[in-house]
Amino acid sequence: MLPPGRRRISTLPLAILALLLFTSTASAASAVLGIDLGTEYIKAALVKPGIPLEIVLSRDSKRKEAVAVAFKPAGTGRNVKVAEGEYPERLYGSDAMALTARRPDDVYVNLKQLLGLPIDAAEVKEYQSRYPALQVVKQEGRDAVSFESPSFNKLDVPFSIEEILAMELKNVRQNAQTLAGKGHAINNAVFTIPAFYTADERRAVELAADLAGLKVLGMVTDGLAVGINYATTRTFPSINEAAKDGTMGKPEHHMVFDMGAGSTTATVLKMQGRTVKDVGRFNKTIQEVMVLGSAWDKTLGGDTLNRAIVADMVGQFVDSSAAKSAGVEAEKVKAHGRANAKLWKDAERLRQVLSANQEASASFEGLFEDVDFRYKLSRGQFEELGSNFAERIDKPITQALEAAKLKMEDLDSIILHGGAVRTPMIQKKLESLVGGDASKLRSNVNADEAAVFGAAFKGAGLSPSFRVKEIKDTDAASYTAGIRYMVDGKEKSQKLFIPTSLIGAAKQVTLKNLDDVDFTLFQQVPAGERPVVKIQTTNLTDSVKQLVDKFSCAKEEIATKFSIRLDPVNGLPEVVQGTVSCEIDDAKKGSIADNVKGLFGFGSKKEKGSQEVFKDGFSPEELGQQAESSETEASKSSSSTQILSSSATAEAKSETLKKRTETVNIAFVTTPQGLESPSEKELKRMKDRLTAFDASDAARVQRSDLLNSLEALTYRVRDWLEDAAFTASATASEQSSLKALAKEAGEWIYGDGAHANVKALKEKLKGLNDILGPIQKRRDEATKRPEQIKLLQDALDQTKAMAAVVKESLEEAAAKAKEEGEAALSAAEASASSVASAASEEASSATSAVEGDESSSSSSSATASPSPSASPESFFPTYTPEDLTAITSVYDDISEWLSEKLALQQKLGPSDDPAVLSTDLEAKAKELNKALMDVIQRKIYTPPKKPKSKSSKSTKSKTKSKGKKDKTLSDTKEAEAKTSEAAGPTPEADPSAANPPKHEEL
Repeated sequence: MLPPGRRRISTLPLAILALLLFTSTASAASAVLGIDLGTEYIKAALVKPGIPLEIVLSRDSKRKEAVAVAFKPAGTGRNVKVAEGEYPERLYGSDAMALTARRPDDVYVNLKQLLGLPIDAAEVKEYQSRYPALQVVKQEGRDAVSFESPSFNKLDVPFSIEEILAMELKNVRQNAQTLAGKGHAINNAVFTIPAFYTADERRAVELAADLAGLKVLGMVTDGLAVGINYATTRTFPSINEAAKDGTMGKPEHHMVFDMGAGSTTATVLKMQGRTVKDVGRFNKTIQEVMVLGSAWDKTLGGDTLNRAIVADMVGQFVDSSAAKSAGVEAEKVKAHGRANAKLWKDAERLRQVLSANQEASASFEGLFEDVDFRYKLSRGQFEELGSNFAERIDKPITQALEAAKLKMEDLDSIILHGGAVRTPMIQKKLESLVGGDASKLRSNVNADEAAVFGAAFKGAGLSPSFRVKEIKDTDAASYTAGIRYMVDGKEKSQKLFIPTSLIGAAKQVTLKNLDDVDFTLFQQVPAGERPVVKIQTTNLTDSVKQLVDKFSCAKEEIATKFSIRLDPVNGLPEVVQGTVSCEIDDAKKGSIADNVKGLFGFGSKKEKGSQEVFKDGFSPEELGQQAESSETEASKSSSSTQILSSSATAEAKSETLKKRTETVNIAFVTTPQGLESPSEKELKRMKDRLTAFDASDAARVQRSDLLNSLEALTYRVRDWLEDAAFTASATASEQSSLKALAKEAGEWIYGDGAHANVKALKEKLKGLNDILGPIQKRRDEATKRPEQIKLLQDALDQTKAMAAVVKESLEEAAAKAKEEGEAALSAAEASASSVASAASEEASSATSAVEGDESSSSSSSATASPSPSASPESFFPTYTPEDLTAITSVYDDISEWLSEKLALQQKLGPSDDPAVLSTDLEAKAKELNKALMDVIQRKIYTPPKKPKSKSSKSTKSKTKSKGKKDKTLSDTKEAEAKTSEAAGPTPEADPSAANPPKHEEL
């Protein structure tokens, strides 16, 4: 074993571990989902190997899906509740929206507006007025929003907003999994969020994603996501490398104006190219997209315009004569869930129609108190209703330009995004803001899908499984963030980041605290400071004590520092590292004693360890040379000692002035602040309920499939019973039983079977299939049997022909072997007589024969040896008797078996079970083919190796010593005896003895 300092760790386990890590990482990151979570619609794009960027379609093949989840318990009444331990059916998207008029109290829409909000927020009250039928309650243990479902009992725990959103995300993930196919697990996602989302809202998105089984790779604001998609198809000039004409590139400035259903945002982006160093001596140009400033209006969007239409509808309805006679009041109509849902649904439709038409209308049958209502709206009237809202557009644009420190003329374009930008009066207002220059308003991105494509592209860039165009995107903080801490009993705060600070940048904060301390990072939101996270140190006091005791640090010189940055994933402030440090003298290098020791060769252990070590296995000559070299260096050292000693003092003095910083890392604990996070117990309960919901949905799908299969089978049985080919394969009793069961099952489906469980449906299917199975088998066998019989008979004919070939080959081989045996016998007799005469001559002149030339001896020896002319192949016939036996035995057995089975089958009718199955016939044909293939493969063998000639051996023997050449007369006679024995009579040819050796077969 090598010494401890020279032992090498085996690289095989490390290589295997690296391979496993790479494989698992690649598998986990093989597919990434980009999700654009809007107020009204949710869109998703998938990127995976083989699918660069593709929209995930909903179950009804739509490219976007309404953010809506509905609970639909089994039953026809409106107040039906599920039993304990059971769960209602969940509907998503358009299917859920279709229930808003019938079950408005169990359809949950526009969930984005409530994320991260306390129960007493103004936005929650506005939501309740929009959806009066929903039961909004406070979540247990948290000051957050939750819903009570009328499909469950009052004792059941209400559904949190994150839990319902997780259902929607799970549905999107399942649709994406269908698109990705098997082998690509979808576990990672990038979400688009509005720029105005606070820490509570961003954490709510993370919680919903976690409940849905998705890991958040990143969050990107809507405007930046559109900018990323815009940059994917463009190349901007480099700002740090001159072009061919010598000019430097300039950055482009664009504004993304995004007006969706619930809010409006304006984001100023800077887009430019930058040349950076690539591999080796090469450079490359990357694209950069960064946010310079953003502003928003949280309540300006398509829903705001819909609200104006709904208010006008209610006013005209209340003023109608029919409503007045019924005593209808406006507040009662707005508070009525079903009437309100109908009005909002048609208001959305009217607004979209007026974007392309001058007039639109709607009619309501029994809108409220059985009063009918017809409504008509022109584009001019609509623009008059929304004139106040259109004036609010300029505020986000102006504030975004101010934050970016730019003017309107500095913008290269305004990129429009969102469904509401298609509204004519919105476009007119935007044209007026840009001074009538409509060319500045760009619609060169997909107004609906640019954001989701940008999010998916960012996810592909974050994943190690993809190689994409290098676009460096940088988001902004959106809110001021800072730190609040206590010093000497006084609370102090310090702002660290401004709204335009770039995410990912870190700042270092120095505190005067030397004892364990806790401080808070906060966001400056419009409502005031909102705490984000609380940090509490756990070893600061001990670390300071360690610096004082071990390194003699003065407390006045100890610094406590924390590195704080904006998290690249969610953009929230976080503490990256904490340290406590002080500067101390570097005594290890700078002490006078060490310099003196070093002068005489007595350095420290570290210095000695750094000297060159003798190699193993030096020769004495090398050691002598080293000794002489050492003596020479020693003489030089002694002669220069006086010079060095004069400068040692100055050098030591300079080294003693060197300082180094001793640092100790600070351990700390972080606790999220703001809206309370669910406890571990509550999280487990949520996940368990979601899992139970999924299992219930899977069982419901299975039950639905079984019910459809049973219903379809009853119709097919009715058709089969009228088919002569089918009835011919069934007995009379089977036909009557099948008819009765099919009739009973058909009636049961529309009666008790409509709500039957999976077990009952399986029993009904089994009863029908038990009768249908034998009948179908007879029909199938009657169809397949003739073809399989023909194939087997063909195989028998081939086997018979092959047996004849083998038999003929064996007979020819036996005859040839007999002829060759007789020829060999006569040749052996002639050789024996010649050998005898040659032996007598050698006996008379033994001395001369021994001393003669070795070549003569070799020649006479070669002449005395018989050399049969038969080739090696003559003793290895093509086939063997065993081959013939194997073929004939299989042929006879299967021929006899087939004759018996066909005889039995001829006695049976079409309704009787077959005597022979098509699978049996196929197996017998394979058995014949195998026997033939075995014989054919044995026919192919390698020819035996040719024996080495004796002449080559005699040539080699010439190099031997003369002492080994001498042979006695007795040795010569012994050779003669062996020769004559070899030339003895040849036995008769035996076919069994002519089998080639096994090692010569292939």
